[in-house]
Amino acid sequence: MTNTARTILITGAAGHLGRAVAARAHAQGARLLLLDRDAGALQRAYGDAEGQVAADLLDRAALAAALAPQMERAGRVDTLLHIAGGFRMGEAVHETSAGNWDFLMDLNARSFVNVAAVLVPHLLAHGGGRIVTVGAGAALKGGAQMGAYAASKSALIRLTESMSAELKGQGVNVNCVLPSIIDTPDNRAAMPGADAAQWVHPDALADVMLFLASDAARAVHGAAVPVSGLV
Repeated sequence: MTNTARTILITGAAGHLGRAVAARAHAQGARLLLLDRDAGALQRAYGDAEGQVAADLLDRAALAAALAPQMERAGRVDTLLHIAGGFRMGEAVHETSAGNWDFLMDLNARSFVNVAAVLVPHLLAHGGGRIVTVGAGAALKGGAQMGAYAASKSALIRLTESMSAELKGQGVNVNCVLPSIIDTPDNRAAMPGADAAQWVHPDALADVMLFLASDAARAVHGAAVPVSGLV
């Protein structure tokens, strides 16, 4: 299954990584469904391109309603590249606020459960497909003032592994990438003294994700692939 003439659903499509992945997938000939909660951000990123879907991943019913006509129009969605997520740090575990805990667990774990609830039955009805999620290298081991973030991304990795175990016999490959620091304007602004050349460029991470979504990775199930650059 190459990316040519496939339909790929990208969540978090208006973000820096989402735009890089969309550009790579489009260059390979894929049709795109570009999902983000911010319709204005989608418009700014993609102009009048078709396939834009504005929906809140935390509202399963609204998500299903927004995706249904696009999925019907596409006929078949082959691949989910789940990029949507969030980052916060700065609180010790014993000081973690309910708001930050809920924010991170919602964006990094519940969002995936919701989009999977909408898309997986479609994939199974059409004979299978590919799912790639974006975890984090920081989720492999807890770090100071990063407990809630690490826990939320670790939850996403475990969900990815569990889904792989559930679906690999039904033609669905489910895998995860684990970036270190992604080279984005936001990260450069937050860490002005860091050597961004050591980080992972969004295009490089996009290449790994699209490999996992391709026929070349047809034997890969439940993998959590480190994409750490030189960090």
